[in-house]
Amino acid sequence: MKKQFNLNIVILSLISIVALQSCSDLELEATDSVIQDVSFTGLADSEASLAGLYSSTWGMLTDQANFFALNEVTTDEQVIPTRGSDWGDNGLWRSLHNHTWKVDHGFLLSTWNQLNSKVLAATQIIDPLSNSSQQQVAEAKFLRAFNMFFVLDMWGQNPFREATDDPVSTPVVLSPAEAYAYILNDLNEAISVLPNTSPSNATKAASKAAANFLKAKLILNSERYTGATPNYQEVINAVDAVEASGFALQSGYFDIFLPSVDSETVLYGEIGIGNRIWNGMHYNIVTPDNGGGGWNGFSTLAEFYDLFEGDTNENYGLEDGTPLNNQEERRGFVPNASSATEDTNFGIGYGFLIGQQYSATGQPLSDRAGNPLNFTRDFSLTNSSETQAIRVIKYHPFDGTGSSSFRSHEIIFRFADAHLMRAEAMLRSGDSGGALAEVNELRVIRNATPLGSVSLDDMIDERGRELYVEFFRRNDLIRFGQFTKDWEFKDPAAVGDTNKNLFPIPLTALLSNPNLVQNPGY
Repeated sequence: MKKQFNLNIVILSLISIVALQSCSDLELEATDSVIQDVSFTGLADSEASLAGLYSSTWGMLTDQANFFALNEVTTDEQVIPTRGSDWGDNGLWRSLHNHTWKVDHGFLLSTWNQLNSKVLAATQIIDPLSNSSQQQVAEAKFLRAFNMFFVLDMWGQNPFREATDDPVSTPVVLSPAEAYAYILNDLNEAISVLPNTSPSNATKAASKAAANFLKAKLILNSERYTGATPNYQEVINAVDAVEASGFALQSGYFDIFLPSVDSETVLYGEIGIGNRIWNGMHYNIVTPDNGGGGWNGFSTLAEFYDLFEGDTNENYGLEDGTPLNNQEERRGFVPNASSATEDTNFGIGYGFLIGQQYSATGQPLSDRAGNPLNFTRDFSLTNSSETQAIRVIKYHPFDGTGSSSFRSHEIIFRFADAHLMRAEAMLRSGDSGGALAEVNELRVIRNATPLGSVSLDDMIDERGRELYVEFFRRNDLIRFGQFTKDWEFKDPAAVGDTNKNLFPIPLTALLSNPNLVQNPGY
């Protein structure tokens, strides 16, 4: 029988050794996992293992906690106020938004283990002993690069072991520059083999376009990892390659997030989107297949909402399909009493929900106490009412057919992101005219006023308007030097603290691997 190991078992086993050695009356038995014969001799079924790796990687993204929270709730885009006894959780959510997280924050260990275990799973598929096909190896290298990228980006150091390494040996730790080179090599090798997939239902798997997208993202951020100025022309080349595969900007912003094929979705996962819909909706906002309503948690700051064109105090209605009040399409709209049923959308708005909310029949909704369900700009982080704070909904329960709100289709890479990466590379390399043309091409499609010039501040704001809650906001803010800026409810002591650009290494990881070094400030 072929035997395998995974990183979580190794970590737990090492912790067990420490515990056992502290008890003089305990002895290791031959059945203990630490001393069993767990040498890697290859996978029995690489295709099944690859399918499992896709499932676990995309499954990691469906959660509202852990990976998503670390990349979004730590920014100005997402905040979870405590409302009565709801969402307090001993400060678990608040500490992320106000940058007071500690080394023992539970989301850190969970995400660290999730990402690193997937790196090892990919390495087992890639190992020659598994006799994987050339394409299976290429797909595994893409998935390894994906998971390694986020370990690098979030912690700045990557533990790594080969599939055939002794499972109780201490993994090596790659420096940021070493990890960057390793990821880039994986992507280049994957690109040479992966299929050239164009917009279709097949974009749920690795492709040349997906690997080029991640390559552009990696190189654009490379100064953080290598200390050297990024090769902006390589970023442009990688985005050009994505475009050459047939991907392009598409009009109809919220239609992009439906499960139908579109020109923007470079990579999607078969991921349940219930968290993306219901975590901010009020308890009394319902659909036929979710009579229990929302969970009344995730919200956004008024200052982030104000980045969008339109009246800052309301976000109402459609008239013949056109947003009112000269507001841009990406901000969305709240159906008013006369337009609530225009799109048969259960009365639920799109984008940013502020002001009075309505039912599918156009009736004003109430909160649980019978007061008007009127979402307000202002709120308290620790003691909000159930109607305070602007809510965000990008994936809508209505998919054009009235089918289940819990369909499985979430975008992972989108061409608009690549388009803006290319614009940023142009701007940073001195081509401000080219960058302005790229940004305005997108803005015109999104019903936003073209800019007369573009700066780095304009660029990060444009990325926020286009890509909100698509789990790259933390990465973007760090690259633009704004992750440590002041925003509402951030701890004043954390403002300007660049140590927050990396998360602390979880304590159990430090205990199990002395090659890891705790990041500064923790």
